Amino acid sequence: MFDTSKERKAMDEVVARFNDEMKKVRTGRAHPDMLSSIKVEAYGQFMPLNQVANVTAADATLLVITPFDPSTIQAIASAIRADQSLGLNPADDGRVVRVPIPALTEERRKEIVKNASAKVEQAKVALRNVREDARKGLKAAEELSEDVKKRAEKEIDDLTKEFTDKIESAFKAKSDEIMKL
Repeated sequence: MFDTSKERKAMDEVVARFNDEMKKVRTGRAHPDMLSSIKVEAYGQFMPLNQVANVTAADATLLVITPFDPSTIQAIASAIRADQSLGLNPADDGRVVRVPIPALTEERRKEIVKNASAKVEQAKVALRNVREDARKGLKAAEELSEDVKKRAEKEIDDLTKEFTDKIESAFKAKSDEIMKL
């Protein structure tokens, strides 16, 4: 019999990565993970925002960033402004950076859903790569009979479908959340 636990684990990791990506997608409410992709130039190198500052959601429409070192405040504001995909305009008062989260327009919501759908496609490609690697492993396994190989291939296809459905349902929930006013 063919063991699919390795493929299941790899596909679980793809879905987990996809869910992490979906957390970063803006839904109209302030959430610290929105800024997790920001890299700040500090101390001569680029560092993730969470390594140079503390990010909190003061309320549903405001993020407050408190830098560990006040000298990095300008770099933090610049890095946020530079990321056009977020469309945010931070303001600093010398001690903290305040990032107001503007209300999303219908057009902006559709654009966000479109960008999120690109992440869905990336996750599906990753699942197909896992499936393809498993198939190559099956073909190389000479000790397995043709019947076992066929059954294992069907099992891997079913597993791929199961995880693809998980990604689709997570995306549908996220797009519904984004489009909800």
